[in-house]
Amino acid sequence: MSETRTIDTRGLSCPQPVLAVRDVLRTQSGTLEVLVDTGTSHDNVVRTAKREGWQVSEKERLEDAVRLVLTKNA
Repeated sequence: MSETRTIDTRGLSCPQPVLAVRDVLRTQSGTLEVLVDTGTSHDNVVRTAKREGWQVSEKERLEDAVRLVLTKNA
């Protein structure tokens, strides 16, 4: 079982959240957790993940962020 990697994009302005996850999405598979703190970051990360073939399998609202769990099979 592979380890889940977490990318915390809280506090970053667009397009930094997408840039922070894009290369990981393109080079890895498995499970990736992304923390976002704005609606724009959320929408952009979800859209980018789907375009790269990832599924957004879980969304959880935290006190100061939304946790997105992205999955992709190898």
